Amino acid sequence: MKLVTLLALPFVAALASTVPFKGCKHKVKESIHGPPRGWYKHAPAPKHQMLELKIALPQPKFPELEQHLWEISDPSHARYGAYLSKQETEALMAPHPETLDIVSEWLALHGLYEEDVIRSSASDWVTIRVPVGLAEEMLDTTYHVYKHAETEESIVRTTSYSLPDILHHHVDLIQPTTMFARFKTFRSTLHWADQPPVLIPSGGTITGPSGNPVNASCNSTITVSCLRQLYNAENYKSTATNCNKLGLTGYLDQYANDKDLQLFYKTQNPSAYGTNYTLISINGGKNNQSRTAAGMEANLDTQYGFGLAWPTPGTFYTTGGEPPFIPDLVTPNNTNEPYTYWLDYVLSQDEIPQTISTSYGDDEQTVPYSYAMRICAGMASVGARGVSLLFSSGDHGVGDGISNPAAQICKSNDGHNTTTFLPMFPASCPYVTAVGGTTNVPEIASVISSGGFSNYFARPAYQDAAVSGYLAKLAPGTYEGLYNCSGRAFPDVAAQAESFSIIYAGMKIPISGTSCAAPTFAAFVAMLNDARINAQKSPLGFLNPFLYSTGYKALNDITIGNNPGCGTPGFNATVGWDPVTGYGTPDFEKLKDLVLSMP
Repeated sequence: MKLVTLLALPFVAALASTVPFKGCKHKVKESIHGPPRGWYKHAPAPKHQMLELKIALPQPKFPELEQHLWEISDPSHARYGAYLSKQETEALMAPHPETLDIVSEWLALHGLYEEDVIRSSASDWVTIRVPVGLAEEMLDTTYHVYKHAETEESIVRTTSYSLPDILHHHVDLIQPTTMFARFKTFRSTLHWADQPPVLIPSGGTITGPSGNPVNASCNSTITVSCLRQLYNAENYKSTATNCNKLGLTGYLDQYANDKDLQLFYKTQNPSAYGTNYTLISINGGKNNQSRTAAGMEANLDTQYGFGLAWPTPGTFYTTGGEPPFIPDLVTPNNTNEPYTYWLDYVLSQDEIPQTISTSYGDDEQTVPYSYAMRICAGMASVGARGVSLLFSSGDHGVGDGISNPAAQICKSNDGHNTTTFLPMFPASCPYVTAVGGTTNVPEIASVISSGGFSNYFARPAYQDAAVSGYLAKLAPGTYEGLYNCSGRAFPDVAAQAESFSIIYAGMKIPISGTSCAAPTFAAFVAMLNDARINAQKSPLGFLNPFLYSTGYKALNDITIGNNPGCGTPGFNATVGWDPVTGYGTPDFEKLKDLVLSMP
């Protein structure tokens, strides 16, 4: 498998021990044309407003880490499953010592010493808390309060910042500066009116993709039992004592309500009733258990992720960091970049759950390129530790979910305001497994399933054949200029994404979105890891090299449906891989046989 390098940064060789910052001119490090659509400049940021700046330092050995990832994730490679330890991974993430010295000198020049600095476990991220006035001096910029026209939310940002010229090769990025991403949850409570009507048989069962019977009620309401039937896992019993774990992430004040979870267990998985999960708080993440604080997203994730994989032990990460906020005298922080905090934490741990699902993201173009590169590199580091990372692909088709050209709002934010498809991040990162959505039995693509091609990340080698095959089927000129056909294609796989029955604030409600699909697929991956660990084999780790080489043979290919958006019908599901449902949905028994046959 060829090397796909994300970070190829030049490095300045030996410098004098005393860096001549005095008189050194600032040069623009990063700038954007203007705030993304919907945001407008409201007022100058208060000078006393505190910012928590995160400074990413270059990782000169990242190409070596990436090469390890390809080898240990490829079932045909002799090193398959030989995952790296925390110490080995950190050694490959670490900045050059010269970088650490130069950045420390720059911080000291502004009155910030070691006691004022928080460093990540690998020292590749530096965190400082400074008032806006000092940040403006350090970055030679001016912060403003930007407001969102639709939501009235506000954030403190700038559209450009600078650093002394000598620092440019020693700092990858500093945020929050130019990032306007909101990292929303990928869920929708809508039941899409333009979905083809489902004819529910008057009696008993429907034939599932594996030829097994599936309860006819699953065509109107999805339950834990429906998913086990549909994906051929009714008879599999996981083990609770083999150190296998399933992790789920929660951000933006999404709390998993324990009473709701127990009621869900009581109605859908009675064997799990009375059991719980491990809660881990990151960056001040809270766990508000009042009924009014229950989060639909967090409840959905825990109820289906843990409910399906039980009795596999579950871990729920609650990561602090506010969504866009209204700054005032009593607001101490503006931390609207959740992935850095979560990555810092998990990579600092000796043990990490073997499978982790996340259902948050945003339009790729709202995330600065430099930030997307670094977060994606962090995901590669987690994968090198033997973890399967799954992300929901998004809920708006190829962009905004609008097929009417007159109403579509897919516009580039590069100053040209051209119509373009809008890929989602982190689903577009080539080191994660993106999960799209399906509906109905027999399954078809859900119209909400986001998919397409990244504008940031090149297509990785593991999916060259699959994606080239799909593109060859498109009529010449299809959606010309609206997408980057050479970019990383997503999603990789899919699962049911509509009409999930959850318990929310003590009530049974339906919920839809690829937020349903990601924890569902992740639960089946956790069960596969359970089977491998019981057979004295390594967990599956980063899934995509396996999925694209042999794993797709054990998936249910989805060939009907499309994902409209940006004034177009979007892409079509078809035989083989497609940018709506990837390679399809799991057939657990087939997957289990396949993964147990591997080294």
